[in-house]
Amino acid sequence: MASVNTNYGAMVALQQLNSTNSQLETTQTRINTGMKVASAKDNGAVYAIAQGMRSDVAGYGVVQESLDRTSSTVDVAIAAGEAIGDLLIDMKEKALGAADSSLTSNQRSAFNEDFKALRDQVATVISNAEFNGVNLINNSTASVEAFADSDGGSVITVLDENLSLGGAIVTLAATASLDTVTNSSAAVGTIETSLTNLNQALARLGTASKALGIHSDFVTKLSDVTEKGIGNLVDADLAKESAKLQALQTKQQLGVQALSIANQASGIALSFFR
Repeated sequence: MASVNTNYGAMVALQQLNSTNSQLETTQTRINTGMKVASAKDNGAVYAIAQGMRSDVAGYGVVQESLDRTSSTVDVAIAAGEAIGDLLIDMKEKALGAADSSLTSNQRSAFNEDFKALRDQVATVISNAEFNGVNLINNSTASVEAFADSDGGSVITVLDENLSLGGAIVTLAATASLDTVTNSSAAVGTIETSLTNLNQALARLGTASKALGIHSDFVTKLSDVTEKGIGNLVDADLAKESAKLQALQTKQQLGVQALSIANQASGIALSFFR
């Protein structure tokens, strides 16, 4: 039926054109943003999942920073412990030399001066073995902790190793001297014990540093995998969207032509009255 009041063909053509334009807008947005789910209105469920995963990735960044700080603190403590070990070896050499009963008092005094200089250097190393306000070898803190997961519920703890003179590890007293043969001989034994204890402390710190490094590598990989998972959920396939764009542009042009033809249909009514 030809009618000037109702043009159903034009209505259908317009509906199809509007649908094509809507799809074309969506495709263009995906190409512009590189994402198929850029907001909750695109896909609420997927967007919520992606946001939760983004929160985890942000948390992993904080964990990585915490691990790096703690690792640096432990590494400083290890470096200081190794320096103390070298000093103790030099001190043992001085003590052993001063234990020789054939030395004159002046000769023993020379050994003693060198010994005391090395002894005081140990204290200097200990007091300066600090990173980010934390010193793991001067008995100023019980331990240091690093985050192990993205919500902060798990931590990696590294215990303090007190390397102060006269302590449980370095048993050599802060006032030790080589003024006599007896004191020199006693210092040799004390230093040997201190070296044994120090090596065990360094082994513990080294194990902790390795554990922090392993976990840091794991967190980095976990963050990368999570980011990849987010991409799988929300990233657009640009090759697919490009092909779809070409098809929709063609469809849009055809829709415009179809609407134009449908709009001309009402003109048929004029032929009935010629």
